[in-house]
Amino acid sequence: MEPNFSNIRLIASDIDGTLLQNGRTEITPQLFSQVRALKERGIIFCAASGRQHGSLRKLFQPVEKEIYYICENGAIAFSPEGEVLSRTPMEREDALRLCHAILDVPQFEVLISGAETSYLIPKSPDYIDHIRYFIGNHVTLIQQPEDIKEDILKVSAYCPDGAIQYQEQWRKDWPQFAVALGGKLWLDCGKASKRDGILGLCSALGISPEQVCAFGDNYNDILMLESVGMGIVMDGGPEDVRRRFALHAGCPEEMLEKLLR
Repeated sequence: MEPNFSNIRLIASDIDGTLLQNGRTEITPQLFSQVRALKERGIIFCAASGRQHGSLRKLFQPVEKEIYYICENGAIAFSPEGEVLSRTPMEREDALRLCHAILDVPQFEVLISGAETSYLIPKSPDYIDHIRYFIGNHVTLIQQPEDIKEDILKVSAYCPDGAIQYQEQWRKDWPQFAVALGGKLWLDCGKASKRDGILGLCSALGISPEQVCAFGDNYNDILMLESVGMGIVMDGGPEDVRRRFALHAGCPEEMLEKLLR
């Protein structure tokens, strides 16, 4: 099936497993060139990720002031200038209870997401370095979750023994939240999904969801892909995710080349 890009005004793409595949840690120069070419044609590009805003801006540094950002799995969306365009915080008391539940598990570490920082209550100094230097987040150390004064957007558990084994039980224990795998070692919980982020961004920009093309590869992308006019799944995604959608691609860049032609 060949896609019809004639009505598209916004491109949204997941990052890990979609723009970053096979262990790659940097966005390709081709994608940066495509972002600029899309902008010349009046088409907006948006990074849609579970990552923090500051981390995404570093990743997209050559075009950081030319694209939009859906961060924290859809809980907050930013303009290129850093203006907050939509926000879906967690219910505070439920979020605090979840934080304490994570802290009570000896092998888990907690990461609590605000708008521009990751709040940590580290059990190991290595965990601080992992978040600050490997993931690239801005970090704020606190003594207890109640010290956080701003909205809590997402609560994540770092599971060094693997996250997938806990996923289904967490969905039963915390039905008020969207529970998603954030790679092999993370469980992410929030009130929002990437669908909320993309719909919030569309509302702020005056764009219909039918005018959006979105790329994703995994279960936490499904709601976003289903909510837009054109959802495209990566060939490397799980088979049951690929079966849901007619359009597949090896990587976003190959589809964007078709659009630009």
